Amino acid sequence: MAEFFGRIWDRVVGLVSSINVFTSLLDIVVVAVLLYAVFKLVRDSRAEQLVKGIILFLLLYVVARICRLTTLLYIMNFLLTNALILLAVIFQPELRRALERAGRTRVGGDLFNFGLSNDDLARNARVDQSINAVCDGLELLQRQKMGALVVFERSTRLGEVMLTGTELNAEPSAELVGTLFFNKSPLHDGAIILRDGKIAAAGCILPLSDNPQIQSELGTRHRAAVGMSENSDAVVLVLSEETGELSLAVSGVLKPNYSHDSLRLALRNMLLEQDLSADKKRWFQRGRQK
Repeated sequence: MAEFFGRIWDRVVGLVSSINVFTSLLDIVVVAVLLYAVFKLVRDSRAEQLVKGIILFLLLYVVARICRLTTLLYIMNFLLTNALILLAVIFQPELRRALERAGRTRVGGDLFNFGLSNDDLARNARVDQSINAVCDGLELLQRQKMGALVVFERSTRLGEVMLTGTELNAEPSAELVGTLFFNKSPLHDGAIILRDGKIAAAGCILPLSDNPQIQSELGTRHRAAVGMSENSDAVVLVLSEETGELSLAVSGVLKPNYSHDSLRLALRNMLLEQDLSADKKRWFQRGRQK
């Protein structure tokens, strides 16, 4: 009996010693991160409905095999053989968005950011001035019951979208914003795009969202705002001509009912570079004291 348990113990020890713990943990972490990314991508988009369709397709395949439906099996085997190509075509918008988000990720950027540089501070000042100009301009437009569509560019460059409008490269002001969206202006139907605190272009045509969950009463401006935020990391601001309501579209989600104060605060939180140096210094000081 002792020899039997001894052999089992030796085999268990040999199996454990043959496993590279670091490699196994790394493998598990990478797979977990990928699964979480896929789950988040599906949950935050209309791909959820497509995933349900794929699950039904697989269930139908199992039924076809059990019932030996030859013709149906032939068709489904052909589709499964080319599944990767089909998935790439079906999920093209979602895959593109995921790759863009991965490309925008700054690995270790926040960890090693111990303060804002002079360039960051200067950019913050320009962007903050543009936020004030846009908010003041929208207040003027609200009084005149006119609509507006404003895009704040972030990491994703919007050069192709700017080509659909008129290049300006102008310093923003409340009066200029009001003039561009005045209903007799030739550029009022499009969007203005702000880059690094300047109005880079006006009268730009934005891609419309085909998300079926958008409320039917929302007009073209709102669909364009959501579509632009789906295809980039831009922050898109909409002023409704009919209701005078202010809304923000970020990452494909439209958030309505902003006041002027809450709008300024939201834009500053999303567009200004944050100085994390004070928090990090306090963290390191606590570490030294321990």
